[in-house]
Amino acid sequence: MPVPPAREPGQGPGHHAEPAVPAREDGPPGGGGLDVSPAPPEGSGPDAEVGALAREFGLRVLAAAQWPESAEDREVPLLPGFVGSSFSPLAAESARRCLGRRAGGPVASTGVVVVSALGDLEGAVRVAEAVDGGGAVGPLAFFQAVPNAVAGHVAARWGLFGPVVCVTGAAAGVEVAALLVEDGDADEVLLIRVEQAATAGARDRAAAVLLSGGDTP
Repeated sequence: MPVPPAREPGQGPGHHAEPAVPAREDGPPGGGGLDVSPAPPEGSGPDAEVGALAREFGLRVLAAAQWPESAEDREVPLLPGFVGSSFSPLAAESARRCLGRRAGGPVASTGVVVVSALGDLEGAVRVAEAVDGGGAVGPLAFFQAVPNAVAGHVAARWGLFGPVVCVTGAAAGVEVAALLVEDGDADEVLLIRVEQAATAGARDRAAAVLLSGGDTP
């Protein structure tokens, strides 16, 4: 497996410095985790494609968030139980911001759809380096290699009981969300999109969009 080029701190695989932002956990409904910061402008950021696709499928965007959203987003907050990669922390932080912006808080009948073209790239690189070097691979590396792991974490922390699905493309993710709502499997769907930097100079990014049927108030 090819290893991406080295990057500056905060720009993808290979960087594991302590975060500038204190670690925090996603807050469950009714707890202290609601995000009162303003959402990014509609139609901007990595969630713009998802928003456009949602309209095509007759879905409404109830809330949206992304990482980074400002110059203050230099290091994604650590996520307890997930180590050695920014993938899961990115997903959890964007989900926290998005769900915290939903008026009235999230509803239990919410599904979670994780979208990523390459999955946990940083984690895969670390495992490949360990194997190539004859080193041992810790059990957490295998646990985190499955995107469902962080999807389950988000669902558990926020008390979401809808289906959990992982796909590779934004269009597929929105289509799954539309089917879940149409079939009555979920009243709302939290779509989390995570893409880690794969080239020098690029930056890890994530977005979360909360979708519902078109007639939701």
